[in-house]
Amino acid sequence: MPSRRDQISMTEKELHDFLNAKRTLIIVSNGSDGYPHTMPMFYAVDDQRRLLVSTFGKSQKVKNYERDPRASLLIEAGEDYEHLKSVVMKADAEIVTDYDMVLKGMIDISLGRLEGAAPDMDTIRERVEHTAKKRVLLRFTPTETISWDHEKLGGIY
Repeated sequence: MPSRRDQISMTEKELHDFLNAKRTLIIVSNGSDGYPHTMPMFYAVDDQRRLLVSTFGKSQKVKNYERDPRASLLIEAGEDYEHLKSVVMKADAEIVTDYDMVLKGMIDISLGRLEGAAPDMDTIRERVEHTAKKRVLLRFTPTETISWDHEKLGGIY
């Protein structure tokens, strides 16, 4: 059977909508022992479609990306095969230490997790300000993106 990759790949708009609708990103770094180091992280997407996560500056994932900036990223949704949607990215990881950028990234990540009511920006800022000094942003710039949306197959496999 020929590949149907072209039928299930997301369009640019679908990809944009999917990335901005989801909240959890699986990041994979290369551990010093040769094993992948996999972590679920809340994320935000910036205006250049880079993915941002916040973590403590002394975390293992930061050490891994300092040594090797190559990253694999996964965002997925769907409980059944016919509803499975996923985006896999190869990306370059950058460690951002600038306090103002870290604070903005943390606020953006927090805003992305809110649903419903209008956000209270003062409360969000206060909540993240005290830990931002100990944190960094991991900014992932995708170098390759693969997506699929099995709903496009209409239940026929």
